[in-house]
Amino acid sequence: MSIDDLFKKISTSASPVGKPEYLIVGLGNPGREYAETRHNAGFLAIDALAARCGVRIDRAKYDSLCAETTLGGCPVLLMKPQTYMNLSGTAVSQAAKFYKIPAERILVLCDDITQKPGKIRIRKSGSAGGHNGLKSIIGWVGGDKFPRIRIGVGEKPTPEYDLADWVTGKLSEEDKKAISARFADISAAAELVLKGDFERAMCLYNG
Repeated sequence: MSIDDLFKKISTSASPVGKPEYLIVGLGNPGREYAETRHNAGFLAIDALAARCGVRIDRAKYDSLCAETTLGGCPVLLMKPQTYMNLSGTAVSQAAKFYKIPAERILVLCDDITQKPGKIRIRKSGSAGGHNGLKSIIGWVGGDKFPRIRIGVGEKPTPEYDLADWVTGKLSEEDKKAISARFADISAAAELVLKGDFERAMCLYNG
């Protein structure tokens, strides 16, 4: 079932329980020209997560599109920063400061060019690994102690291929299918991460 089909089944929005205690941030670039590009894997994944929760990420706040919902009984704010990838941290820090959410309760979904499409990698913390969106968040929240789920989009075809051109290039139909096939796993992994069960999440869903 496609994301559009899931959205069509949404008749009412899920009611959040209390103020958000966690942020789940899908990284990408706003605008039609970037839709379904490799760099927007985080946007695609969080849209699928929102659909499973019965909400749309469409409220403009914190330089982002947002939605409040619950995941595994935890009140969360879903975010799609609209600042462009390199400035993602400015949006994340606004929401984190407003809700007083520490870094360890900020889960980031983003693309990973070191993994094949359809592979995911869950980490409790770590460096940016060359990802400008993660680098921006690290700079704005004051450290790298936040969990992330990195979504494989495939590596450059040759070392000489321009990285910016690669990550802003469109996903092939085959790669989109491989990535979308993992959306249910990403949602399940996110729920485990919110519960603090990183080991189980990594054991079940890494790779």
